[in-house]
Amino acid sequence: MESINPNQNLEQKFSKFIIVVSVLIPVVVAVLFSVKLKDFGYEVEPFSFLPPIYATINGITALVLVLAVRAIKNGNQKLHERLMTMAICLSVLFLVMYVAYHMTADSTVFGDLDHDGVRSAAETDAVGATRFVYLFILLTHILLSIVIIPLVLITYVRALAERFDRHRKIARITFPIWLYVAVTGVVVYLMISPYYAQ
Repeated sequence: MESINPNQNLEQKFSKFIIVVSVLIPVVVAVLFSVKLKDFGYEVEPFSFLPPIYATINGITALVLVLAVRAIKNGNQKLHERLMTMAICLSVLFLVMYVAYHMTADSTVFGDLDHDGVRSAAETDAVGATRFVYLFILLTHILLSIVIIPLVLITYVRALAERFDRHRKIARITFPIWLYVAVTGVVVYLMISPYYAQ
């Protein structure tokens, strides 16, 4: 009878957890995104200070990812491990702040120059094709931020299981997608920030 490698066992052990978390996070975020604390009688000022903070966290995440790849290419596995763990922690922190902001503030309309929550025909003309660029970046950012959850978890677990051949294979897919999500998080903020309510 063929024995199962304990490291392979570790990877299998986490597979159900990865599936559950990969489904649960987007569902919970979508539900919480639609929940406004004021609808439950809580008079909470919008956490308007959070968007620049979580945009900065996205920028730092992108930098950490690049440094982590450089570290492993230079043979510094310990630094790589620390940086990747830091990138995961930063992403979780971003997610918490993002949800907290959207639970206390109304959605911002791109191009809404007078901050009344509606983009008029004149405002639509003023932003022109930039709106489509923004929507494309936002849509790809959101879709890939859902895709990246299982990719990051699988990549991380394979490293923990010391299955480095399999880790490297998936990391080649995970890294550019995660980097794109982090960078576009900053771009989305920079594009929408002029339209935040004053």
